[in-house]
Amino acid sequence: MIFKRSKTLAVPNRTINFAPDFTGSNSIMKRLYSLCLALMTLMTGQTAFIAAQNNVNSDHWTATDALGRTLGRYDDLGKGRKEVLMFYWTWHEREDMVDARIKNNTEILQNHPEAALDAEHPAWANGVTGYYFWDEPLLGYYRTTDKWVLRKHAELLADAKVDAVFFDCTNGSLTWDASTDSLLEVWSLAQSEGVNVPRIGFMLPFGYSDWSLTSLRHLYKRLYQPGKYRSLWYMRDGKPCIMAYPNNLKADDPVDRAIADFFTFRPAQPDYVDGPNPAFPHQWGWLENYPQHGYNRLADGSFELVTVGVSQNACPETKGHCSAFNKPGAFTRSFSQRKGYDPRKDGYLYGWNFSEQWDRAYELDPQAVFITGWNEWIAGKYSPKDSPWTGEPYSFVDEYDADHSRDIEPVKSWGDKGDVYYMQLIDRVRRFKGTTQQASPTPPRTLRLGDWASWQTVQPVYTAYKGNTRHRNSLGSCGIRYVNNSGRNDLVEARVTRDARHLYFYVRTDQKLTSPTDANWMILFIDIDRNKTTGWQGYDFIVNYRSPNTKKKSVYIQRSYQNKWIWKDAGIGSYALRDNELVLRLPREALGLTPDQPLDFEFKWSDNMQDEGNIMDFYVNGDAAPGGRYNYVYTEQQR
Repeated sequence: MIFKRSKTLAVPNRTINFAPDFTGSNSIMKRLYSLCLALMTLMTGQTAFIAAQNNVNSDHWTATDALGRTLGRYDDLGKGRKEVLMFYWTWHEREDMVDARIKNNTEILQNHPEAALDAEHPAWANGVTGYYFWDEPLLGYYRTTDKWVLRKHAELLADAKVDAVFFDCTNGSLTWDASTDSLLEVWSLAQSEGVNVPRIGFMLPFGYSDWSLTSLRHLYKRLYQPGKYRSLWYMRDGKPCIMAYPNNLKADDPVDRAIADFFTFRPAQPDYVDGPNPAFPHQWGWLENYPQHGYNRLADGSFELVTVGVSQNACPETKGHCSAFNKPGAFTRSFSQRKGYDPRKDGYLYGWNFSEQWDRAYELDPQAVFITGWNEWIAGKYSPKDSPWTGEPYSFVDEYDADHSRDIEPVKSWGDKGDVYYMQLIDRVRRFKGTTQQASPTPPRTLRLGDWASWQTVQPVYTAYKGNTRHRNSLGSCGIRYVNNSGRNDLVEARVTRDARHLYFYVRTDQKLTSPTDANWMILFIDIDRNKTTGWQGYDFIVNYRSPNTKKKSVYIQRSYQNKWIWKDAGIGSYALRDNELVLRLPREALGLTPDQPLDFEFKWSDNMQDEGNIMDFYVNGDAAPGGRYNYVYTEQQR
């Protein structure tokens, strides 16, 4: 039988409470925890769960992107702590950045290619000047006051092992307080719920202007002096780090003296070519052409920081200095200083520029890399008559189109390739920082359905973030309102074990599970052969896509038909359900496994996906464990 289910509406989620979780640990705390569980189970007849914080570690997850590139696993390289810093834009909050309707460069140039040669083409809507999006983010044309989006960012960046973000406050004395406040509130809550969120800092203007001084004093008085959100501050040398110039702080001003002593200053060097300026000690860069310089040489001869960029708005005509991004010969995503331009039509997807910059960072081996960037999106269009950028017949400076842009945040119009730069980021960060090893599976065992207590000694423990099923009802750019009520069952933990006849899958949610008759309820995806060319997006089997038989307590195992989102019945398993726990018992035979076959597979839990057959839905709707394109790995093979 071939089974294909229709799309369904989301249902409201429920109240989310904080409950820490120590179950992922192999420490003494873990053994004490297990003892407490056993004692409480004996007394009450039910399995007891102690509230504790999830220890989520994306090192143990894997993924293969739409270009066939699989995330690497790298030994802990033993080089000491490495840090990854990311440029982040908080200024998507202003209505005057755009007109009454969205203007998307990718759509404009696709639908009206002649507009590329006509500054006043009607497709540009407001003539020569204005603000545009180079394309649409996967999460929509959001404002950075959208708390739903900010929570997504917190998890995506945490999973990529980004240590800190620096907010773009380089223009005038604008510090975007509304967006900053929203982000700090959301990331502080996410931190309390177990997300290892990036710490935060600010990048102020490229020089010690009055604007820079105004912003420095404002941020100190508003955020740092009162100690707001202290746990989110990015610290360096024991002090909050800020990318600003302290040179025009007044020695006779007590507040300025306090500011000078309070921060670790790392002034931002704006040029793509010249490297650090000796006149400004401890300077950092944020974007350079290959081969990049090392910044702030340390006593042992190593560097504190090296920049890594996705692309650079520079070109040969300006000798590599900053220029309009639409000028011929720009150093785009598909460009390599060593190889030239990627000749493929979709060469911008493969990230030659980004890879080359990472190679240089590995060569210099700094303490930290500074990556540009996450979510700029806005492309400013200027007349050559009114700006120094000398693009023709107009100038787009920092962003322009798919190739002439530098955002890593997933892109909606790229389809299942929308996260290729995010995947490339994760792999390159892993090579830079190393990865830790996952706990080995506990020995095979046969578990009776309903034996909840025994699961607490099963390893490894696969954890997921809680608190990420809250709903969205937020105003985006140009008056667009975004509503997403798909968050439902909040997945927080999974485990797996096996015997000669069955595989057993355990999953736990933060609160009581909704009805098994709900649409797209607690679906399990299995990539049984770890081969992305078989199955839908590599998933050979799906369980619970067809609603379970609640009378017989059975679940349907289905296999991908012709490697598509079409599912053909392959077998029947059993399930047990209690409160916020679910266990599936699946016959090995139905999964194509022999009794003695060593296991090496990937799996993923999903609840309430909406856009069926679209892998990018895992980033957007319901809940997925692990998030996005990631999978958990269960293997009996030794690394």
